[in-house]
Amino acid sequence: MMSDAAPPAAISFREAFFFWLKLGFISFGGPAGQISVMHQELVEKRRWLSEGRFLHALNYCMVLPGPEAQQLATYIGWLMHRTRGGLVAGALFVLPSLFILIALSWIYIAYGNTTLVAGLFFGIKPAVTAIVLQAAWRIGSRALKNRFLWAIAVAAFVAIFAFATPFPAIVAVAALVGYLGGRLRPGWFGSFRGQPEKTAKNKISALIDDDTPTPEHARFKWPRLLTVAASGAVLWVLPMGLLTATLGWDHTLTQMGWFFTKAALLTFGGAYAVLPYVYQGAVVHYGWLMPTQMIDGLALGETTPGPLIMVVAFVGFLGGYQTAQMQVMFGPDGLFLAGALAACLVTWFTFLPSFIFILIGGPLVETTHGQLKFTAPLTAITAAVVGVILNLAMFFAYHVLWPQGFAGTFDFVSAGIALAAALALFRFKQSVMRVIAASALLGLLLKITGI
Repeated sequence: MMSDAAPPAAISFREAFFFWLKLGFISFGGPAGQISVMHQELVEKRRWLSEGRFLHALNYCMVLPGPEAQQLATYIGWLMHRTRGGLVAGALFVLPSLFILIALSWIYIAYGNTTLVAGLFFGIKPAVTAIVLQAAWRIGSRALKNRFLWAIAVAAFVAIFAFATPFPAIVAVAALVGYLGGRLRPGWFGSFRGQPEKTAKNKISALIDDDTPTPEHARFKWPRLLTVAASGAVLWVLPMGLLTATLGWDHTLTQMGWFFTKAALLTFGGAYAVLPYVYQGAVVHYGWLMPTQMIDGLALGETTPGPLIMVVAFVGFLGGYQTAQMQVMFGPDGLFLAGALAACLVTWFTFLPSFIFILIGGPLVETTHGQLKFTAPLTAITAAVVGVILNLAMFFAYHVLWPQGFAGTFDFVSAGIALAAALALFRFKQSVMRVIAASALLGLLLKITGI
C-alpha cells in the first residue's frame, strides 16, 4: 500500500465514458457482484472516490425503489461529471444488457424446446438459487455488523416469508427503527468501513475523498430540483399518453408501461426484492409468460451483464411475442419486432424513475455526510433488505426443487446441482459465471443421457 498517496488526477469525461462502457459489458453477478466490481474498480484501484463516499451513496441507492447497482453508477457518474455524467453512466450500465437480452430472448422462445436449450436451463435453474443465497450472504456480511442489525434482518425475513408483509412496509418500519436507534443507541449505526482507518502514516487519498467539499453542481437548489422533476414527468407522460391515445388503456403495451412504472416506484431493495412483484404481475395477473419461463428469464439475467432487473426485458419480449393482442397487431412475421418493442418499452418505464431519483435526491444526500440521523435509517434498511433477499432464495428454491408443488415429488437431481453450485460459490470462491457455465453443461449432459 502506498504511503501518503496523493489523489489521482482529475478524470476527464471521455475517460469516464469508456470506463462506464466497459462496465456495462463486464458487470456480471447480479447487484452484489456489480457493486463489488464498482467498489474494486472505483475505490480500491482507481481511487475516484473514498470508501466513505461510496458507502454513503450506496446506502441511499439501497433505500430507493429500483436497481441499486445501476443507481449507484448513475450517482457516481453524476457526482463526477454533472447530469451528463449520470445519464451516460446509468444508460451504459443498461443498454448492452438490453440488446443482448433481446437476442437471447428470441433464441429462447424460438428454440427453447430443443434438447440443447432445455438441458442448459435444467442445470442453470438450481444454480440461480445458490447465487441468490450467496447474494444475501455477501450483502449481509458487510451490512450486519452487530446483533441488532441481525435482528432487523431476521424480522424482515419473517415478516415477508410468514406474513407476506409488503416490502414498502418493511422498509418504512426499518427506517423508523433506524431513526430511533440512531438517537438512542448511535453506536449500533455508526458508519462501517471496509478498509483500515486513515492515519497520517498510512493514508490513501481519493479524488473525491471523505473531506472533499461537495461540487457546485451537487449542491441542493430548488430551481434545479423543480426542473428535473418536470423533465421526468414529461418523459413519462408523453409515451404513456401516446400509448393510451393510440392503443387504449387495456392494450398489452399500455398495461406493460403502467405495470412496470409501478414496479419501478413501489418496490424497494433492488432486483432481488422486485422479482417476486414482477412474478405476481407478469405471470399470475397478466399471464404474459409461464412460471418456468420466469425462472428461465432470471437465469438469462444472471448470465448477461447489466442489472439483474433487466429480466424485465425478457418478460417484455415474451409478453410482446406471445400475447394474442400483439400477434394480431404485428402479424406472424412481425413477432420479433413485437417482442423487441415491448422489451424496449418496459426498460424505459422501469429505469426512468431511477435517473430521476438520483438527479433529484443526490444533492440532498450530499448534505448528509457524517450525520447519523440520516445514515442510521439507511443502515437499518440495508439490514432489512438482507432478509428480503433470503426470502427470494427460498422462493426460487421451492419452484426448482418442487416443480409440481409440495404435493409433487422432490427433484433430487436439481437439489444436487444447487448444492454443488453453493459449494463452488461459498467454499471454493468460484465466480458466478464459472458456476453458471459448469451448471449449464452438467444440465445438458444429464438431459442428453436421460438422467
